Amino acid sequence: MSHPQTFQSDASDQSENELENQVSSVQVDNKEDNKVADDAENDDLLADFGEEEEDIELTHLRITDIPSLFLDRFVNLKKLCLRQNLITKIEGLENLKSLKEIDFYDNRISYIENLDNQINLESLDLSFNKIKVIENVNHLIKLTNLYFVQNKIKTIQNLENLVNLTNLELGANNIRKIENLSSFVKLEQLWLGKNKIKEFENLDNLKNLKILSIQSNRLTKLNGLEGLINLEELYVSHNGIKKIEGLENNVKKLRVLDIGNNFITKIENISHLSNLEEFWANNNQLNDFQELESQLAHIQELRTVYLEGNPLQKNNEVTYRLKVKTILPQVIQIDAT
Repeated sequence: MSHPQTFQSDASDQSENELENQVSSVQVDNKEDNKVADDAENDDLLADFGEEEEDIELTHLRITDIPSLFLDRFVNLKKLCLRQNLITKIEGLENLKSLKEIDFYDNRISYIENLDNQINLESLDLSFNKIKVIENVNHLIKLTNLYFVQNKIKTIQNLENLVNLTNLELGANNIRKIENLSSFVKLEQLWLGKNKIKEFENLDNLKNLKILSIQSNRLTKLNGLEGLINLEELYVSHNGIKKIEGLENNVKKLRVLDIGNNFITKIENISHLSNLEEFWANNNQLNDFQELESQLAHIQELRTVYLEGNPLQKNNEVTYRLKVKTILPQVIQIDAT
């Protein structure tokens, strides 16, 4: 009586094996179909673009290489955006000599290369890639905007010929020193947040700098800013700064001062900032309302103050806002609410 059961079990196993083979076959066929579909889709990515096109944007399409796009046919191309793809190498751009803007944000590029012919380039975005060394861009003298956010760069270098830069973004890298910026006389914005910088240095030549952001670094002292006579916005939050100082030459222009999340114990040395509109000093060790009055009450342009997270707020939660408003009646916004 046991033989039929054994036979039935063997038959069941055979049936299951056949079913698995069929499923595997279908999966393989599906993979092949998907590959064919992907190839067909890649072939059609630029099907709707005319050869006179000046602006091409292909975002989040899992493109792995540039040559497969056959961009050479777009001889008038001025803007190329290939954001959020899987590109590992800059190539296939040799004949696109009219390009003014290249955007390779969020890809997998490790090296800057093959940009020899892009002499008309004005904007280059290589943020969120895997670049370790700044190289092979020093000939792009028409560049005004250069972005290297969130890479693995350790040194600011090989940029001395880029005298027309107005915006340089190097946030979220591994930079330890501010250097090699002396030729950037036209620079208006410098973004260095989330690095490992310990001090302000080599900034004196940046006479036209308007925005300096150096948040989340390792700064302990606010100095070295004497040459930044046109500075309008200074962001130094999330550092180890203990004293407000070094702003004597920023009398006329400074509008925004962000010193939040430091170790500052006193509001001082800012009474001369007559055009200050926003003062961010949250999460420090400030405890004296009288300092608000002596340093800020007379600045009529002041509209926003952030002071929450300081002892003067924590120890006076009920009366804090009323006190600030009484001392600074010109202010419209106190903290986030």
